[in-house]
Amino acid sequence: QVQLVESGGGLVQAGGSLRLSCAASGRTFSSYSMGWFRQAPGRQREFVSVITSSGGSTYYADAVKGRVTISRDNAKNTVYLQMNSLKPEDTAVYYCAADKSAYIITTMRGIDYWGQGTQVTVSS
Repeated sequence: QVQLVESGGGLVQAGGSLRLSCAASGRTFSSYSMGWFRQAPGRQREFVSVITSSGGSTYYADAVKGRVTISRDNAKNTVYLQMNSLKPEDTAVYYCAADKSAYIITTMRGIDYWGQGTQVTVSS
C-alpha cells in the first residue's frame, strides 16, 4: 500500500513559479514510477508528466513541455514538479500518482495509487 500526499500548491501570478511535492509512504517508493496529472474545473483529468522508478527517464505533455520539470528523491520518498512560466490555463488541481509501469501512468488506465490533490491557481 502506498499513500501519496501532495503539497506546494497555491496562488501565483502568471509568469511565476511553483514547486509541488508528493510525499509517499511505504518502503517500496523506489520501485514505482511516479506521475503528475491535473484537472481543471469542468475538464477531464489530464496527464502532465511521468518519471521512472530510478529517475532515469521522464516524459512531459506537450502543454507543459519546456516549463515543467519532474524529479524525485528516492531517499526522501518524494517526487517533485517544478513549474515555471505559469499561465492562467495551468490553473487546476494537481494530483500525483504511483504505478509500477510508467506506460500505465501515461495512459491513465488502472493506475495503482492516487493522491488527493493540491490546488494551483494562476492569476492573470
